[in-house]
Amino acid sequence: MNIAASYIVGVISDTHGLLRPEACEALEGVDHILHAGDIGSEEVLDKLRGLAPVSAVRGNNDRDAWAMRIPETSLLNLGDKRVYLLHSIADLAIDPAAEGISAVVSGHSHRPSITQQAGVLYLNPGSAGPRRFSLPVTIAKLVIGSGNLTAEIVPLNVQEEERRR
Repeated sequence: MNIAASYIVGVISDTHGLLRPEACEALEGVDHILHAGDIGSEEVLDKLRGLAPVSAVRGNNDRDAWAMRIPETSLLNLGDKRVYLLHSIADLAIDPAAEGISAVVSGHSHRPSITQQAGVLYLNPGSAGPRRFSLPVTIAKLVIGSGNLTAEIVPLNVQEEERRR
């Protein structure tokens, strides 16, 4: 795939108010950023907007007044693909394949995963915020180009002292 002809989407979730410098570095140069909820603060979105346009959904922990302006789900046209964004995959109330959706992006579990079902890509970027349990600290990237859609999980090399949070 020719990267110059591609549309690169950075995907982040479950920051819980902590936007790590490693996450910002990994998201540099993307064309768009998706935040799949549990943002934690408006400042996280402001910092991400300094890198690229941002689309975000509200997570179950985003309860303050600033978060009420953020939708619970979002259907986006990115490049030549339709992407459905929500926080918890358990709340998916549509049939993405029947709706012509190419990818469903969710967070909530803090577990990074990429699966495919009925021609739809399901992506959870994992958590980029405070480490939970022994799960990795990750983001993801979606690459859209030439009719293709690919995803990759990007582990963040966080400092040891941050791992203890």
